Amino acid sequence: MKGVVLGGTASGVGKTVAAMATMRALDAAGYDPQPAKAGPDFIDPSHHAAVADRPSRSLDPWLAGEEGTRRTYHRGEGDVCVVEGMMGLYDGTKVSTARVAEVLDLPVVLVVDAKAGMQSVGATALGFRAYAAHAGVDIDVAGVLAQRAHGGRHADGIREALPEDIAYLGRIPPTPDLSIPDRHLGLEMGSESPVDTGTLDDAAEHIDADAIAAIAREPPTAAPETAPDSGATLAVASDAAFCFRYPSLRDRFAGRIESFSPLAGDPVPDADAVYLPGGYPELHAEALSASATLDDIADRAADGLPVYGECGGLMALSESLTTVDGDTYGMAGVLPATVEMRERYQALDHVELRATRETPVGATGSRRRGHEFHYSAATVDGDARFAFDVERGDGIDGDRDGLTEYATVATYCHVHPERGAFDALVADR
Repeated sequence: MKGVVLGGTASGVGKTVAAMATMRALDAAGYDPQPAKAGPDFIDPSHHAAVADRPSRSLDPWLAGEEGTRRTYHRGEGDVCVVEGMMGLYDGTKVSTARVAEVLDLPVVLVVDAKAGMQSVGATALGFRAYAAHAGVDIDVAGVLAQRAHGGRHADGIREALPEDIAYLGRIPPTPDLSIPDRHLGLEMGSESPVDTGTLDDAAEHIDADAIAAIAREPPTAAPETAPDSGATLAVASDAAFCFRYPSLRDRFAGRIESFSPLAGDPVPDADAVYLPGGYPELHAEALSASATLDDIADRAADGLPVYGECGGLMALSESLTTVDGDTYGMAGVLPATVEMRERYQALDHVELRATRETPVGATGSRRRGHEFHYSAATVDGDARFAFDVERGDGIDGDRDGLTEYATVATYCHVHPERGAFDALVADR
């Protein structure tokens, strides 16, 4: 599978819309596009999946390692992969879009907001290409996709402003209907606010799909998988409250996965461990409070079943959750903490943790990398126990993460399955 990386000049330049329109253009031209996203984001990939009708691959060398990133890429099913970048092309403290392009040896298509520029688009492209050497990354800015660009003289002026070795690959016309509503944590999910495919197809008509396919390259071969099938079963919460899951969980987990919905009141499946991923429990706090599933989880946890929660899972496993409106709802009560939603985000970064005690998610001294992005804050009891010291990031209290009780551990940190964290959860079960 060949691929290209759509890198923006900055956040908010319209990369998500450009990526989706590019996928539609490739599909209309007879290609089989595979979506992907640079960085740890869960929300943009949900829009990709709604358009491409297949999971979007999350590519992050900090979370998954270089070989893990390549393996994740090669699990794609199409013939041309469209990788949407994160923030601006070179932005990021531990991983950037440029770094992802370098690890995969994919050409970069620069997404430029051309609403008020023509010749300046050429200057921008040249500057971004030249900056690679200063940034210490080996990448190739091979083309430009002009966002919010009109046709006629505007498009011609942009095309003529580019040097011969940077291709003009088309434009996304100014279209208000292509905007995606947002809220805390970013855009609304693709299942909630899908972009109208007809409007997206109209925009895609102005993209040169054949030219994009022609510059696409195939990444280096990935190392093979190393984890044998454990025969274990992992129960995974999957609904609108717990929707932040990487597709690699099903591909990489060396066992069987059983999904269940706390919002629907499903009983917890018979499993060797339970995983509560992140999501939006704060939007469904009343329903979760009334759900028999949380009581079931609490009983299983007290019986010693390993339970692992990430961010939203941490919130659900706590004693209570208070919304921004001040309404407080009882949660599972497994962990000695209360959680309150705040008006602005409390943490946003890649993180690194070091285990300070033996738990089902890691041995003492082991390390895990992940990311955190949340608007909630947890207040913990004085006798609370933590599983990790924070070496990078904020965690639960600035120094520690991983509240633990029984065989339950919950963190603000999200991890990528490629690191084997979920295999460790069911080890020796």
